Amino acid sequence: MLSTTRNGTPFKLSACMRRRLSPVPPLPLAPLAPLLRQQSRLVRPFSVRTALLSQHVQPAVTRRFTYDVAASFSAKNKRFDPTTDVFHFNPYNRIQTHKTRPKSKRPASGQDAFFISRVGDTNAVAFGIADGVGGWEDSGVDPADFSHGFCDYMASAAYEHRPGSGGPPLTPRSLMQRGYDDVSEDRSIPAGGSTASVAIAGEDGKLEVANLGDSGFVHLRLNAVHSYSEPQTHAFNTPFQLSVVPASMLARAAMYGGAQLCDHPKDADVTQHTLKHGDILVFASDGVWDNMFNQDILRIASRLMTSAGAWRAGEGGTLVADNLKPLTQAEDSTQRPLTLQSAIAVEITGAAKSASTNQRVDGPFAKEVHKYFPQEEWHGGKVDDICVVVVVVSEDGKPEATKSKL
Repeated sequence: MLSTTRNGTPFKLSACMRRRLSPVPPLPLAPLAPLLRQQSRLVRPFSVRTALLSQHVQPAVTRRFTYDVAASFSAKNKRFDPTTDVFHFNPYNRIQTHKTRPKSKRPASGQDAFFISRVGDTNAVAFGIADGVGGWEDSGVDPADFSHGFCDYMASAAYEHRPGSGGPPLTPRSLMQRGYDDVSEDRSIPAGGSTASVAIAGEDGKLEVANLGDSGFVHLRLNAVHSYSEPQTHAFNTPFQLSVVPASMLARAAMYGGAQLCDHPKDADVTQHTLKHGDILVFASDGVWDNMFNQDILRIASRLMTSAGAWRAGEGGTLVADNLKPLTQAEDSTQRPLTLQSAIAVEITGAAKSASTNQRVDGPFAKEVHKYFPQEEWHGGKVDDICVVVVVVSEDGKPEATKSKL
């Protein structure tokens, strides 16, 4: 038997603790690829490599990036429904500012939460993941209140931000700080905590990420893993976390010589990235990263991107379709939209859900257990809430010189 900590709370790992749930049946996602492929028949491929072959140099065009975003989620111990457990981001939807949603309006993501918002009236997009610390349940606190409230406040702050108004620029770390300050002052949330992975993608194709804890992201480009985040942990399965701790609990901990984990936005790892047309960003909670490797994510995204025609094999390697909008924007708004980003998000969530209940195949979490505690008989996946945000990057106004010559 293994004694350690889970999200800052002591727990014991043993074979008898494993959740034995009935395997999740295969998801009905097979029709997605043909439908997406039908939308892309008129899309022309392009590669930056072919720019060197062009004999015509066009005037410089201002680079302008747009982002198509979707999320998918599943609470632990609940069956995943790919038709309803999905969110399609519409940048023109209004966000209610300075309000947290009632529990009945939250997505069915359990203690995990996410947000996606335009940054003011620009085409920049802010988005992120927060994983509520489950150990607060032992103190009679619902961990979902902190994570969902935290995300609501960050969405509100991004939506209200006005670039060029004379204030400081909005960064992922400052947005995280704003959300943390607001949730700390919310008297309806007396205690709780969460990890956080927050990003802002600008109109110029620049991405900045602030990551605190073991939620994180992977950046895919041209059928390869381009970059990814590293988890921040104090110890095995004890991630960095933002916390609101009541004064009485702090006093009690001090009396017995203990302490509560409480990290801050300033502790987050901040990274900058340059995006390109056709890149895929996958942000997720540890319900994904404990059960899937980066290469598992890449295989799913690559299969859907290539089957839809967004990525294509060419003589010089993988090519990107010139126009991704037929794949990322639903044509018929009267029906439930089917988009490339939602297809990727849904399939990743379904794969992580299946892996979490598979007791035969060891995932990343099981391998970490064996690394630190080789005597422990832990096998298979790790049941947890799952939340995924997928971004498809598109560049508008590309110079004609970068298009392939067919």
